Amino acid sequence: MKRTLYCTFEESPSQIRRDTHSIGLRLEPCVKRGRPRWRAARRSLDGLEMHLATMVKEIATFQPHVVAVDPITSLMVAGTDSETKGMVTRLIDYLKEGQVTSVFTSLTQGGHALQQSEMAMSSLMDCWLLLQDFEGNGERNRVFYVLKARGMAHSNQIREFLISDRGIDVVDAYIGPSGVLTGSARVAQAALEKAAALASQQEAARRKRELERRREAIERQISGLRSDYESETMEMRRIEAQIGTRALALTTEQAALRRLRQADAQTATDTRGNFQPKNGK
Repeated sequence: MKRTLYCTFEESPSQIRRDTHSIGLRLEPCVKRGRPRWRAARRSLDGLEMHLATMVKEIATFQPHVVAVDPITSLMVAGTDSETKGMVTRLIDYLKEGQVTSVFTSLTQGGHALQQSEMAMSSLMDCWLLLQDFEGNGERNRVFYVLKARGMAHSNQIREFLISDRGIDVVDAYIGPSGVLTGSARVAQAALEKAAALASQQEAARRKRELERRREAIERQISGLRSDYESETMEMRRIEAQIGTRALALTTEQAALRRLRQADAQTATDTRGNFQPKNGK
């Protein structure tokens, strides 16, 4: 953990350590090493100038990497809005000059409406995260979003955060036709979407099985047609072979018949015309 100076005006260091311990964040090892260093003072104990002088002295002595002021709105009761803004402006200028990262918390009043003093104070900050209680469906859930961030791109989405003994989890708030859903409504919507996705997967699997069955049936038909074609081809070859054999037999019979007819013709000429062979026999 980097050197951190934590200036608190409403809670004691022991109370802060107890609260962080309840969410799984143990600060005792860091406290033993002197990080963070605490500065706890009641807002009504001193005036604005004394608070500023004390914090500047602590910063110069400790040389922290991070300074946290919790909450900055506590100083507003120690002076007017202009005096408080002037004091915070000088503190921020001092921290920026020393390149010290600073974190300020502000307690809003009046529900979701931002007070004019808070709007004026926000102009001094480079980044502003707004935390709110979102009420709906009989529940109050915590959400936050980036209200502004100078010199950098940032999301404009509302995020829900959950605090438990495992720490802080940031989850996406469901934004649909009915608006923003958080808490149990978000969980229920997520369950519906999961069920719909599962049903879609099951339907896709069913259609895939049906397509596979159709493919197998078509392949069986193609195989049967191919077998019939091969059988008919073999039968045609047998018929062609038989035709060839019969044609050869017919040709042989015709040749034998022609020879027989020629012999009969020679015999008939010798009987009627006294035909004599050439050798005189």
